[in-house]
Amino acid sequence: MTPTAADGASRGRVVMLVDNGVTGDSRVQKSARSAAAQGWEVILLGRSPSGLPETWRLGEAEVRLLPVPATLARQRHEYRRRWLRAPLAYPPGGLAAHRRQWVRAWKADLRLRAARSASPRLRAEEVAAGWLERWVEFRAAQQRRAPRTLHGPWDRAWTAFWQRVMGDRAWRRLAPGLWDWEVAFGPVIDRLAPDLIHANDFRMLGVGARAKIRARAKGRTIKLVWDAHEFLPGVRPVAHNARWLPAHVAHEREYAPHADAVLTVSDSLAELLRTTHGLRELPTVVLNAPEALPAEARESDGGAVPDLRTRCGVGPEVPLIVYSGAAAEQRGLGTMIEALPQLDGVHAAFVVNRPDGPYVQGLLARAAELGVADRVHVLPYVPHWQVVPFLASADVGVIPIHHWPNHEIALITKFFEYSHARLPLVVSDVQTMAATVRSTGQGEVFRADDVDDHVRALRLVLADPQRYREAYERPGLLSGWTWEAQATVLDELYSRLLPSAQDGRPGRTARADEPDVRHHVEASSSLST
Repeated sequence: MTPTAADGASRGRVVMLVDNGVTGDSRVQKSARSAAAQGWEVILLGRSPSGLPETWRLGEAEVRLLPVPATLARQRHEYRRRWLRAPLAYPPGGLAAHRRQWVRAWKADLRLRAARSASPRLRAEEVAAGWLERWVEFRAAQQRRAPRTLHGPWDRAWTAFWQRVMGDRAWRRLAPGLWDWEVAFGPVIDRLAPDLIHANDFRMLGVGARAKIRARAKGRTIKLVWDAHEFLPGVRPVAHNARWLPAHVAHEREYAPHADAVLTVSDSLAELLRTTHGLRELPTVVLNAPEALPAEARESDGGAVPDLRTRCGVGPEVPLIVYSGAAAEQRGLGTMIEALPQLDGVHAAFVVNRPDGPYVQGLLARAAELGVADRVHVLPYVPHWQVVPFLASADVGVIPIHHWPNHEIALITKFFEYSHARLPLVVSDVQTMAATVRSTGQGEVFRADDVDDHVRALRLVLADPQRYREAYERPGLLSGWTWEAQATVLDELYSRLLPSAQDGRPGRTARADEPDVRHHVEASSSLST
């Protein structure tokens, strides 16, 4: 019988690593909670959004959020004055804000004194304060001038030079901010002495690999699982930074060989990772599917889940389409806004991570220009265990994402959430999701970024939503898209890597030409390289 946390015996210590504050990352939360429920001692390390250490329990797992000052992430020129471009600007730091506040305080005092008595001396001070305020604002404006970007000819040449000189180790020069994560997380991992490290995504891969290398040097063995959430070479590059993508790709390439097993989110991405990194084994696929019955829901004693239609202020007779997820241009939310004038009476709900962010505010401004602002509803996230019932009252779940490599290769989280909410889908023609929707019959596909075709697909679904909902009655369709099924895969992988947890020889995922780990100990732990 497999031991569980209830038996009181740990099957091994697992340290999970993630580069965020945990609360908005459903995959990481579910991984930690389910592994702990299977008897693993799980400690999840994330980044504290407050800059102060935080800790709490996530089921049987322990969450620790660590401060990660972005000291090296700032470029050196950000710490210096720009003598040539803005010689009169205040130096970096808080001096500009201090001077502006000082002038405001002086003017406030002058108003108070003027209310008590009028004198030529006060008038002279008021004029002086006015001139000083203009001078301070001028210098502050000089400081606020568009900062130097990192995508010009000099930056491209700088990137190419260090790539040629240092190869995959060039990230040390191009993205030294990756060391900020090492400085914050590394000592904590060493003290915890885990049996297995579960590193989520590309930043944490390096942190986990270096911890494994240090442990090996001291005679301890740590197994490293790399959970690749996306195909890094296919992400949208960071704006105005020619160094970011080459640096992070090099960082991932350097440390991928140290993973004992690789997890990912789709079969297509698994194939890409094996080809890109020369992996001997195909990465294990763990879908980011919802829980059939989330533990948090069981523990809440049936607490009421918020109702989407109530939040939007619309009744059951109003056609309601919904988008749930991160808000960004490449997610295609603009297509939904532009379509509304052609969809009489249809309301659109956006359940997004940053309702007050500039992108979402731009959408609302565009909706106002089109005369449909009263039919657009922007709502914040709900806890991940409430997402499915929260969305269920909508008529259609929309995924209008644009064509980017990472959008083509996976069934993303909201796809599964919409499916478990039994929503008919309208999805753009990105490869994997479009093929799945056409196969299952659970929705319609439209050409990405094509407003008229989006309207066509929505009209089809809204005309007969029950026809598309019937697809979910197919035996086995939704049961395979549950976290409970994925948690079993994750537990089997852990057990395969740690012989003490289960009989059998631990497996291996590595490049055919994997180097001797000891060769990298000194180089990988040196900040000066």
